[in-house]
Amino acid sequence: MKNIFLRMKILIINSVCGIRSTGRIVADLAEQYISAGHECRIAYGRENVPEKYKNISYQIGTELNVKVNALKVRIFDNEAFNAKKETLKFIEWANNYNPDVVWLHNVHGYYINIELLFKWIKSRPDMEVKWTLHDCWPFTGHCYHFSYIKCEKWKYGCHHCPQKRSYPSSILLDSSKANFIRKKECFCGVKNMTLITPSQWLANLVRKSFLGEYPVEIAHNTIDTSSFKPLESNFRENNDLSERIIILGVASAWGERKGLYEFIELSQRIDTKYKIVLVGLTEKQIKKMPTNILCVPRTDSKIELAEIYTCADVFLNLSKEETFGLTIIEALSCGAYPIVYKGTACEEVVDCYGGLAVEQNINDVIDAIYRVTNHPDVEK
Repeated sequence: MKNIFLRMKILIINSVCGIRSTGRIVADLAEQYISAGHECRIAYGRENVPEKYKNISYQIGTELNVKVNALKVRIFDNEAFNAKKETLKFIEWANNYNPDVVWLHNVHGYYINIELLFKWIKSRPDMEVKWTLHDCWPFTGHCYHFSYIKCEKWKYGCHHCPQKRSYPSSILLDSSKANFIRKKECFCGVKNMTLITPSQWLANLVRKSFLGEYPVEIAHNTIDTSSFKPLESNFRENNDLSERIIILGVASAWGERKGLYEFIELSQRIDTKYKIVLVGLTEKQIKKMPTNILCVPRTDSKIELAEIYTCADVFLNLSKEETFGLTIIEALSCGAYPIVYKGTACEEVVDCYGGLAVEQNINDVIDAIYRVTNHPDVEK
């Protein structure tokens, strides 16, 4: 019988590998390809790679290159238009690897030059190209989210960016107009490319942008359920939380858009039988947090996260800009009940998988927490 299986070479490109949300996504994807009998490599730009993925990974440039490129962006507002030498060296490696499929993820993060990357992609018209968009950066002139400030310049051409100092931050020039034009020229016109978004919410935005020329598929992010499942731990006992109702928040980068200030306000207004636990804070942030919030530094350990998720009674995601919300799925898989804000893709996630979406104000959040935990002050 003829063997119809075609062994492919897949190249996945992302800013990180095996750590944080997108890094875990690409690592899981690579494992799926390899388990199916294909060959797969992950090209990444920054930070450490877990030992188990080192033999399938290739670092584009060095940590020093990333720092230098980030400094250039601070001055010139030209994210993803630096890193020429690093990208040319990577392309030489990629040509030798000779992939059948290239699967892009985050191509921002101070590590790669998108003009050189897409010139190489366009030179290989028979190569299948997939691009999973994790944010809005590919179709703006600067920012990676814009819904919070209700900006619509991305629809017709960015200029005078109101978020110049937000990631990827520039403290001097505003190159948003030029960046928008260069990105459009760079990203458009690729043969055989499919865009993938983790939510209908993001897909709707993509179709209104200059990337609307491409087919868009919606594929919700998935998690490693062998790791993210209810686990026994001593987290409650070790932190004197045995008699408390735990409200958990998890993020890889906390800030205003992630709802950090709402968590602080919540800690001042919620009944004392509740305890807020925040995971992913920096040392600097921890020093400034109220003492009635339990602060946990960022961890890339799936097991450690799963143990904390399992202890939580409520998982709270107060992000005002979110293209999916992977932590919601992780929390659900470990048994925590999610409450999220309406108006982002998080609402879509809880509609599909379970949980509650509320209006973006702290009073509705408190009411929802009391209701799902059967607080006696809430009318039934």
